[in-house]
Amino acid sequence: MFPPTRLRSCLPVMNQMYKPRLRPHRPFRQTSTIQTKSFNTNANNKTKWLNFRAIFTRWMPLGSVMYVGWCYIRASIDYEVSKVEIKFYEMFPFRVTSRLWGKMAACEIPVSLRSFVYGTYIRMFSVNLNDAAVTDLKYYKSLSAFFTRPLRDGARYISAAPCVSPCDGVVLNCGPADTDKIEQVKGVTYSLEEFLGENKWLKRKDESYYNSLLKNKENILHQCIIYLAPGDYHRFHAPCDWTATFRRHFSGKLLSVNPWLAKLIPGLFTVNERAVYVGEWEYGFFSMTAVGATNVGSIEIFKDPELRTNTKGKRNRVNELELGQVCMSKGELFGQFNMGSTIILLFEAPKDFKFDMAAGDKVLVGQSLTKVARQMTR
Repeated sequence: MFPPTRLRSCLPVMNQMYKPRLRPHRPFRQTSTIQTKSFNTNANNKTKWLNFRAIFTRWMPLGSVMYVGWCYIRASIDYEVSKVEIKFYEMFPFRVTSRLWGKMAACEIPVSLRSFVYGTYIRMFSVNLNDAAVTDLKYYKSLSAFFTRPLRDGARYISAAPCVSPCDGVVLNCGPADTDKIEQVKGVTYSLEEFLGENKWLKRKDESYYNSLLKNKENILHQCIIYLAPGDYHRFHAPCDWTATFRRHFSGKLLSVNPWLAKLIPGLFTVNERAVYVGEWEYGFFSMTAVGATNVGSIEIFKDPELRTNTKGKRNRVNELELGQVCMSKGELFGQFNMGSTIILLFEAPKDFKFDMAAGDKVLVGQSLTKVARQMTR
């Protein structure tokens, strides 16, 4: 009907007329690509929880919180923790996290943020700032400086008793320690020999480790364990007039020494890092031990500048030092923690030595430890 030449001339016009109405065909390959991308996105989200970094950034913090919460529940119902759970808890890198926390705490805080940061800390841990030598929060350059703040003059009264409290804190346990197994809290014990180590500071020897410590065989050992909470005054003082002759530093673990956790882990004080100072006082043997804890990697002793705690290396190493004759007066500043921890006093005294406190009591620096001494000072 139409010649071929005429049809060829009309094709360009028809193409322009029908071009807007025609939709391009979407190939099946594009649809499959979109589905593959969504699948790959879900796969990437899953691998974020399975890679090596996730172990430290997600699983370990989450597992720590869940495990500590579970331990708290079990402690409230007096349930005994198994050895497997204790080993699992000890596997967490508390020494590394404590070193990181120490570096963070030493960082200088801008002046504009100091009031907010320290004010929040004061409200969280009920800090009594009225006892501090400097009450202006902007004075403290870092959290570490705020933790180790000194007391103002007259904030603590040093009792005339022979032995007084070396620090502010809560008494975990106090009383006679007449066996090699000493009670760290009610029903939970630790080994005396594992805690102090080999008796190298005394020339007298005995088959019984306990008897080798006593200068007078009619006396017995007494102990006082005081826990320093994060809101307490973080420095500690000499509890009596005594002479330190030997120091032994155990580079152990840095597990928490919170009272409820001390009920769960037997021998907690024998596995944690600690600095043991041994000497004599008026009744014979006397020792004062500063025990490290989680985020308490730094223990400073002012008369022992060579002491270095929470350093890299093997955990089970032991460093010893002969101090000679280091005399300390009652109430004299001895050292400080960068966070709350524990002070343990183990000393020789007569059998009728009685403490004027009980487990759970709050004590302050310089407070009398004995009932007899309090009656004599009246």
